[in-house]
Amino acid sequence: MHIIVAVVFTWLGCLVNGVFLETLIKEYGILVAMFFVVSVINNYALYFNIRMPLHLIFRSGSLVANMALSILMLKRRYTLSRYISVLMITCGIILCTLASGKQLKEEEEMLHHDWYQVLRWYAGIAMLSVSLLLAARMGIYQEVFYAKYGKIPRESLFYTHALPLPAFAFFASDIYSHVLIFNQSEPLTMSFLPFSLPKFWVYLVAVLASQYVCIRSVYRLTTECTSLTVTLVVTLRKFISLIVSVYYFQNTFTIMHWMGAAMVFIGTLLYVDIIKFESLWNRSTGESKSKLE
Repeated sequence: MHIIVAVVFTWLGCLVNGVFLETLIKEYGILVAMFFVVSVINNYALYFNIRMPLHLIFRSGSLVANMALSILMLKRRYTLSRYISVLMITCGIILCTLASGKQLKEEEEMLHHDWYQVLRWYAGIAMLSVSLLLAARMGIYQEVFYAKYGKIPRESLFYTHALPLPAFAFFASDIYSHVLIFNQSEPLTMSFLPFSLPKFWVYLVAVLASQYVCIRSVYRLTTECTSLTVTLVVTLRKFISLIVSVYYFQNTFTIMHWMGAAMVFIGTLLYVDIIKFESLWNRSTGESKSKLE
């Protein structure tokens, strides 16, 4: 009798575990597919005559895209200050990007002379548009995923980055060509090493280390905040990177930079409710009504 009970519970446990694992793998499969497609499109858009300033302008629209999809899919409603803050931050980053985008003039001249390049440029714009919406959808999917299965940021971080690795076999020739480029870069000597290393490989290791710290923190944040708040934090990080690059490359900080920075700063204060827009609005409308009376 004990043997029969043990066998039944073994089968039942394995069956339930298998169903759960199949469901979880399916959920992760959707998340991994979206992550892989967004990453590949964002990188390959640069091959379609998309300059980095324009790339940053599209990426800065992630706040608006995330808010729009949250309203449509999650039926969320936000306060007036949230709508205004998102628009101000987005417009501020676009202003700063335009002020820093010297390459945009070169892009305009190129597009006036070659129709083939024009078509490639439009294809790049379409790719960035798809990537923007898909990235916003991925943020919402992660939020719903964590609400359903609990806070598992490290597990999610591992699966979304490890599972897509075999798919990069399709880009083996491109990866190999860049390995050769990295090997031929200028050697860099460091005091704590008895030998020199190609400069690009050192830069890549530094980027990977900093990116790991960044992306791990982002995945932790996705378990604690809404997807819109996470998108806000990431967007502000892009803005800070843009400002630092202006200083690092010794570019002129123009009036447009100041205007954009002010819009981002005020928009952030509105978002975190340091500036109470609704109370200011009600106070001003109340004062105007009392004057009319």
